[in-house]
Amino acid sequence: MLSEKLFGVISLGCDKNRVDTEKLIGLLKERGCALTDDLSKAQIVVINTCAFLQSARKESIETVLECAGYKSGNLEKIVVTGCLPQKFVGELFGELHEADVFLGITDYEKIFEALEKSYKNDERQNFVGQGKDGYSYSRILTTDEHVAYLKIADGCYNHCTYCLIPKIRGKYRSYPLENLVKEAEELGEISELVIVAQDTTRYGEDIYGENRFVELLQRLSKLDNVRKIRLLYCYPDVIGDELIEEIATNDKILKYIDIPLQHSENRVLKLMNRKGTREKYLDLLQKLREKIPQIAIRSTFISGFPTETEEEFEGMKAFLQEANLFNCGFFAYSREPDTAAYRMKPQVHGATKNRRVRALYETQKAISAKILQGFVGQEIEVVCDGIDYDKNCFVGRAYFNAPDIDGKVYFNAAEAMQGESYVVKIERADSYDLYGKTEDYEE
Repeated sequence: MLSEKLFGVISLGCDKNRVDTEKLIGLLKERGCALTDDLSKAQIVVINTCAFLQSARKESIETVLECAGYKSGNLEKIVVTGCLPQKFVGELFGELHEADVFLGITDYEKIFEALEKSYKNDERQNFVGQGKDGYSYSRILTTDEHVAYLKIADGCYNHCTYCLIPKIRGKYRSYPLENLVKEAEELGEISELVIVAQDTTRYGEDIYGENRFVELLQRLSKLDNVRKIRLLYCYPDVIGDELIEEIATNDKILKYIDIPLQHSENRVLKLMNRKGTREKYLDLLQKLREKIPQIAIRSTFISGFPTETEEEFEGMKAFLQEANLFNCGFFAYSREPDTAAYRMKPQVHGATKNRRVRALYETQKAISAKILQGFVGQEIEVVCDGIDYDKNCFVGRAYFNAPDIDGKVYFNAAEAMQGESYVVKIERADSYDLYGKTEDYEE
């Protein structure tokens, strides 16, 4: 019966959640289910939720409520999966009556059983925790065809005091190396494979008793269908000489690294239960640049953490100047229940947090603009992502542009194909993007 239903799928949150959604879509396809992007036509809508921050939980619930409006038409069932029910299903089942089925982060294969039971008994179903954390190869990409994410682990055991992830996703669990290599091989021709996990750099420690991140990268690099590899979510305290050497010498690994530093001041870092210090961070950045001169380093920071002083905020601004990072994301601290930081006092006022985040963005904006200005007049390799119809030109990314989180390169060319690389001469820059043209372009 379910194979005759038309499914709609919504994925919220991070790229790690996106991979889970892609595997869920793979399960639906294996069972012969048809999918639609038009929710007004769907008979069953599956919403893979995020619960990392209060704002994410709000978005997830609002999405469920919006979809419930379609029940006056074709929609019969709403399935809520992922982080939100995994952590809060007790509250949701009692209050979110618009949803018909709840599944947690390891219950995706239970979707058919849960739906069949919901249809048969005409009752809402809570299947959270009834599945098993197995490995699934089935996957339908929702990214551009030439880009794919590879999620190499789930969970986390860093236990940062502001973060709910260990309470939602559990302890760190690496996926078997052979499975990951097979999954990557079956993705088809990929110009960029983006490695993700809550903490990519601890790969293998839990199942092999030793860190095998570099070995995984070496195995993935041997795949003929993968042109380049990008590294995200590399924790600073685990970036050692072996990994730096691999990035420096492996031609398939883009000279780019995302390192979530989260703060720069030692007292706040200690309260966050982060294992680094300002001095260690600066030493790491210097080492990376000595070994890989062209390395593009991206990071994220939290401002307004409980007890953060104005002096410590100013210290973070000064750190940005010294660190000279390519790009950064800044977030106002979100007070999350069931975290250690929730109980810390004093909490920073919301207006102060937002002011500090805006100031950090302004500081980084000038730094990024100066870095990008250095590319003007140079020729760089750009992977074409498609056409920007508003700007009436092609759009792509250089090695220092990760999908969705960094800037882009807008360029004119006689012709360009998605997923192919082109040499673009940069003519101008702003604080986020570059603009140029290929040699064959004639105005």
